[in-house]
Amino acid sequence: MINRQLLAEIQSKLFKGKAILLMGSRQVGKTTLVQTLLANLAIPVMKFNGDEPDMREILANTTSTRLAALIGNHKIVFIDEAQRIENIGLTLKLFTDQLPHIQVIATGSSAFELASKINEPLTGRKFEYELYPLSFVEMVEHHGWFAEKRLLPHRLIYGYYPDVINALSEGNSAQVLKSLTSSYLYKDLLSLEGVRKPQLLDKLVKAVALQVGSEVSFNELAQLTDTNVHTVEKYIDLLEKAYVLFRLPAYSGNHRNEIKKGRKIYFFDNGIRNALINNFNPLESRTDVGALWENFLISERMKYLSYQQNLFFTRRYFWRTTQQQEIDYLEDSGGKLHAWEFKWNPKAKAKFPVTFTNAYPDCVTMRVDPDNFEAFIGLTTA
Repeated sequence: MINRQLLAEIQSKLFKGKAILLMGSRQVGKTTLVQTLLANLAIPVMKFNGDEPDMREILANTTSTRLAALIGNHKIVFIDEAQRIENIGLTLKLFTDQLPHIQVIATGSSAFELASKINEPLTGRKFEYELYPLSFVEMVEHHGWFAEKRLLPHRLIYGYYPDVINALSEGNSAQVLKSLTSSYLYKDLLSLEGVRKPQLLDKLVKAVALQVGSEVSFNELAQLTDTNVHTVEKYIDLLEKAYVLFRLPAYSGNHRNEIKKGRKIYFFDNGIRNALINNFNPLESRTDVGALWENFLISERMKYLSYQQNLFFTRRYFWRTTQQQEIDYLEDSGGKLHAWEFKWNPKAKAKFPVTFTNAYPDCVTMRVDPDNFEAFIGLTTA
């Protein structure tokens, strides 16, 4: 059993009078995490699965009296795939307001945010967490630093989805990823957001996958996919809320020649990105190793910040000028600016443009390569 970093944090919030919401993409391990948590407790649990029609009907339009009669002596209620249940936000509010002695735990994928079912009814009544694919740090805890470091090239290609980790060979890993991208990636988007053009969505996400590590133009994406900019913006927003990809804006301190409105797009998982473009070639025969390394580091950094409850307080960027001077990654946290350059080749030189260091003399600059990346992604002892 691979221990998830969020387990102890969620356990510490049990029976505090608030609902616990665990969000993340499908197949990322949400149900397994909650089941592990519940297995450690000698407490009666009632489980509902939002994928089952009869359970959806029971919870969709109910009252606190009905809920109390249904739950009986159970102290914990676990609602899996809660985004499938109509009026789920109001139902969870009934638990927190009328049945405060009951701990309700709900998991859901993108639709929590997309359908706007949760936030308003549960204002001030919830602990909310996001679960990502497994991380380098979690795998080091599972089988040691040396074993995981040896697998780094494999992780850059196949990523960290639990089913991929459990696959017995690279061939199986590729097959699992293809199944994930074809069966689960857009499931909630297509069913709940009225996305009527799944082929366009597929074409768009593949076009974005080919531009990882590069600045992305919505106008260019619209031309490539034969649609309009508004549709591109809408679909990118949905894909971000579905935990498929995320955006990184350009940093600007209003200095001359700085790009102010640019954006880069990264994937939450390298394996998903490679599956979308159907490229599982080994690193030595690829031309996108730098982009894979960059995507790996930024997504692992996101996991670290999120699990430390620091993601909300950390603004993340890249930096570029009109003269094509660029820095891979910046963070602004507590008024302090840090900048990093990523190099897959430890011998490659990392140059921070004089334009940048003159404009931001107090910024701390660092390079990250395979010899020193562990601290950047939250592993303090390697």
